[in-house]
Amino acid sequence: MTKALSGIRVLEQGTFITGPCCGMMLADLGADVIKIESPGGDPYRSYQGGQYSPHFQAYNRNKRSLLLDMKQGTDRDIFNGLVREADVYIQNFRPGTAERLGAGSDRLQQLNPRLVCCSISGFGSSGPYVDRPSYDSVAQALSGFLSVVVDYQRPQFLGPALADAITGIYASQGILAALVQRGRTGVGSHVEVSMLEAMTHFAVEPFAAYFALGQTPTSADRPRLAQAYILRTLDERLLAIHLSSLEKFWDGLVKALEAPELASDPRFNPRERRIAEYETLRVELNKRFARKPLAHWMERLQAQDVPYAPVNRLDDVVNDPQVAHLGIMVPVESPQTATRAVRPPVQFDGERAQSVEAAPLLDQHGAAIRAALARGEVWPMVVRNDRG
Repeated sequence: MTKALSGIRVLEQGTFITGPCCGMMLADLGADVIKIESPGGDPYRSYQGGQYSPHFQAYNRNKRSLLLDMKQGTDRDIFNGLVREADVYIQNFRPGTAERLGAGSDRLQQLNPRLVCCSISGFGSSGPYVDRPSYDSVAQALSGFLSVVVDYQRPQFLGPALADAITGIYASQGILAALVQRGRTGVGSHVEVSMLEAMTHFAVEPFAAYFALGQTPTSADRPRLAQAYILRTLDERLLAIHLSSLEKFWDGLVKALEAPELASDPRFNPRERRIAEYETLRVELNKRFARKPLAHWMERLQAQDVPYAPVNRLDDVVNDPQVAHLGIMVPVESPQTATRAVRPPVQFDGERAQSVEAAPLLDQHGAAIRAALARGEVWPMVVRNDRG
């Protein structure tokens, strides 16, 4: 794939998800990311024992690992030298920690005025919550996002760490904008993003509805208004349909079901009645979809051009023909455990990533980086056999 960020040098001092996800987004686009780890390593390494959990692997591919003890003068000198040559520095410590480590944005930008510093936090760098610990679940709840996706009768968190990953993605977007600005001004900047701000922005549509209508949205609003349903088939598979606001999709669904009685039922016509009677219609649709297996309904819905998809398990996705056509699953080069991974989603001029580099072992590239610096290289170049 075209390395859009080729030549961009990134230092990442991130742990767990937000900082590493941000660094991964840049690495996936071709940036050279050196992940600086303390002697104990990123705690996410040992999330399920050992030093190479699948959780760590997910957010640290395409990077190099360098172990630095910031309490040691020689390691601080190495850090300072890398900062002078870097384009981007990323950290997701609690507010104040970077400054205590000598990695505060003011100091780093004195060393390198062109440096883009990115600070990621839970609640921002000041305010009444500044000293509180924040994790994915906390940010989802505090931001209001959780309230518009959770069923209050059966409250349960969504599976993936959405707030962590989304914050990292927003941070990478801010860094890219800062790099564009630096191209105009020649001066770096300090990018800040908190999990609270990221997740509040991610819920921008429900907030817009609240401000416009004066009503507090709930988790039931979006599927009801979008006329989206998850239905169970005869073979106990789940099927998602999305009727949206176009009448042709409702007409197509009625034809696929061979249920003209639904088209004439005053409870469900016009669309406004279907919105009002969402739960009633869901029961009626489930009755009908329970009569035939998933494959039958997929064929019927496709013939009527109704938006649908099976609720795929991960093993289903891996074997999906469209996923295969797009080459979404790619080999992991120099793998430590997993041999395949999900490639970056962005294409450039029709080119996409054909593989990814495995996440590094702790200090995997430390010796090579230190040797390169000792030879007088101001920034150690990537050597192919350093990767494995």
